[in-house]
Amino acid sequence: MIIGVPKEIKIKEDRVALTPDGAKVLVNNGHRVYVEKSAGDGSGFSDQEYIDAGAEILKTPEEIYKTANIIVKVKEPLPQEYKLLEKDKIIFTYLHLAVEMSLTKELLNKKVTGIAYETIQTQNGELPLLLPMSEVAGKMSVQIAANLLENRNGGAGILLGGIAGVPAANVLIVGGGQVGLNAAKIAVGMGANVSITDIDTNKLRYIDNLFGTKIKTFVSNESTLKKLVAESDVLIGAVLIPGHKAPCLITEEMVKSMKKGSVIVDVSIDQGGIVETIDRITTHENPSFEKYGVLHYSVANIPGSVARTSTIALTNETLKYILLIANNGIIDAIKKDESLAKGVNTFKGKITNKGVAEALDLDYTELPSIIGF
Repeated sequence: MIIGVPKEIKIKEDRVALTPDGAKVLVNNGHRVYVEKSAGDGSGFSDQEYIDAGAEILKTPEEIYKTANIIVKVKEPLPQEYKLLEKDKIIFTYLHLAVEMSLTKELLNKKVTGIAYETIQTQNGELPLLLPMSEVAGKMSVQIAANLLENRNGGAGILLGGIAGVPAANVLIVGGGQVGLNAAKIAVGMGANVSITDIDTNKLRYIDNLFGTKIKTFVSNESTLKKLVAESDVLIGAVLIPGHKAPCLITEEMVKSMKKGSVIVDVSIDQGGIVETIDRITTHENPSFEKYGVLHYSVANIPGSVARTSTIALTNETLKYILLIANNGIIDAIKKDESLAKGVNTFKGKITNKGVAEALDLDYTELPSIIGF
């Protein structure tokens, strides 16, 4: 099978979907790997490294999409890439279709098999392809917030961890999943006063056992959030419902209650975001904006700014699924691996992920009814 790796075109997206080591594994298994020229530069991987691994370098994305059976990416195709999508091809990437009506329609109309990293789910509920980027984004969210709190960036001039005789910043993390947990690790490590909310008391119990008195945990509800948001210097949005649009939990009135120079970093923005006052996705070039005196950061590809770490971490998780599809073909691969089946969002012109269908108010078709398993 032919695996194609195009260069990412999202602004300041320096990740690439496959490392040279990953390419070598695929080649050694009898497959061909085509990589677009300079695709790995942002992650520190040269064309020559891919060639040495047995891959072939193609000059244009058109060649990649035309030739490959499986297109492996990092981010969802942008509108200028829609014309490259072809019938019966497989695209394997972060799709986030619950907030991407136009892309969803393109995949359906062209009968592209769309497999989303973020909805591949194991029997125990883990999201293995989302996990590494959640770790990165969670840890980075606190670094970003600490930077934005500085006066030069329009923040309140607060040192996140404080010093002797001067209190540390109050950091509120909304969501106790992998993003929230990793944000908490960094915030605690930097000496902040950290609170975390979630609707799942088992998650809160785990976090409480892990951090002890270093973190305050709260069951998430409107009245609790209202109080905690008003007291926060930093708010981290870290809510995920696999396949679904993120719920709006932080209202405009809550944001208005925050102190001038406070910071919101909404990691949930790639699924629509949890903050009512965030009405746009920002980029690494212009990452934040001010509203009601509060700095809002809503970049959808946070891990793209630490591309080498992210690319290696992502390939570590995606490679086995790429190999599974390449070795068996898509239908047999789906039948062999239930977690991969959950990643299939579009197939044969149908939406096969219930969360996506509900979010977009489109028809849902169960995958087994199409392929018979």
